[in-house]
Amino acid sequence: MNRRWMLAPLLCTALACGEAATPGDGDGGAEDGRAADPFADRVVSYKPGEGAGFGQDLLPGVVLGPPDGGGPRQSGLNVLSLGREGEIVLQFLDIGLVDGPGADLLVFENPFIGWAETGVVAVSEDGQTFHEWPCASKDPAKKFPGCAGVNPVLSSLSNGVPATDPALAGGDAFDLAELGIARARFVRIRDSGANTYSGSSGGFDLDAVAVVNGEPLVSP
Repeated sequence: MNRRWMLAPLLCTALACGEAATPGDGDGGAEDGRAADPFADRVVSYKPGEGAGFGQDLLPGVVLGPPDGGGPRQSGLNVLSLGREGEIVLQFLDIGLVDGPGADLLVFENPFIGWAETGVVAVSEDGQTFHEWPCASKDPAKKFPGCAGVNPVLSSLSNGVPATDPALAGGDAFDLAELGIARARFVRIRDSGANTYSGSSGGFDLDAVAVVNGEPLVSP
């Protein structure tokens, strides 16, 4: 079953989203009183790298729910900085990724024209075995193919641009078919470590992730 969802009206806050989950948790999502949506529901783990810090006081809500992009010319501030080679794992509890036509997943950072902090994206069905898209983090001439953190985020909480439409939302698109897998419930993002910017970078700044092609998940 493949569906396309539109931008949810409200950002999930830390209070509404609850505590971090461990792989295999079946609670949450639509069962905890919130409507099902195509955005991450839980922070499974967060391992900050050097330079991390921005946004940590807003965890977990800052990386859950829809993106709040700043557009092509400025960074959005509703983000979590992973730090150099920092890593985060997110879980979908109500709607999972499936391989459908075109892109299946969108990852939103806060780049703007002339500035990119790249991340390596991987997905998993069980939270243990991850499949990773190759990220050419040292190839700016080709716009870092396979990496997240490259394209500006055009969807925000205020402009009504659908966050699950790859043609309109901005962000970086990923197709499960490229990995040869049919579905996934976990997304892992790791700062590539290739972002220098004279030492001023806090690494990959995660805003949100969104399901483009998905199916409802049934709790065990």
